[in-house]
Amino acid sequence: MDEQELMQQVQEGNEMAFGQIITAYKDRIVNYLYQFTGDYQRAVELSQETFIRVYFKANHYRPIAPLSSWIYAIATNLARTEMKKARRAAVVSLDEISAHEVQEHAYSEDPPDPGLLKNLREALNSLHPRYRLPVILKDMEGFTQEEIAEIMKKPVGTIKARISRGRHFLKKRLEKALEGGRDSA
Repeated sequence: MDEQELMQQVQEGNEMAFGQIITAYKDRIVNYLYQFTGDYQRAVELSQETFIRVYFKANHYRPIAPLSSWIYAIATNLARTEMKKARRAAVVSLDEISAHEVQEHAYSEDPPDPGLLKNLREALNSLHPRYRLPVILKDMEGFTQEEIAEIMKKPVGTIKARISRGRHFLKKRLEKALEGGRDSA
């Protein structure tokens, strides 16, 4: 059964179809939100809120775009709202993740070098959300630039520029961290 048929069944009140959608997207949405927030527990909470909204707003879904774009748009809007609240409350620090959590939640094979992972996490967290979101959606979630433009409700050219700038910033940040690591070795 394809996603459009599943959503139609959800719109008709079929909870089993909704369960199939959750099963298909839960891990991807949690990972995406984790990459955005840097807080695994908060990512789980936001993903639950995402699926609550998917369920209660199912009648607003129109099959003109892939279901994944609609679900990611909901998750993105929730994450943005969360980040705004955090800035207003002056809560800036993001919890560091332990190597165990990374291995358990993000990697099915051997995890990368913990130092590199830490540098990448810090570089991602330092990106402004306008760059962080497109980079995560493109490089970690595998969306096309057109799909990202649809999710973020921005022109494709804007998304291309933000991905390019975000990658450039990450590259500079990681090069600087690597040079710093060589000096202390």
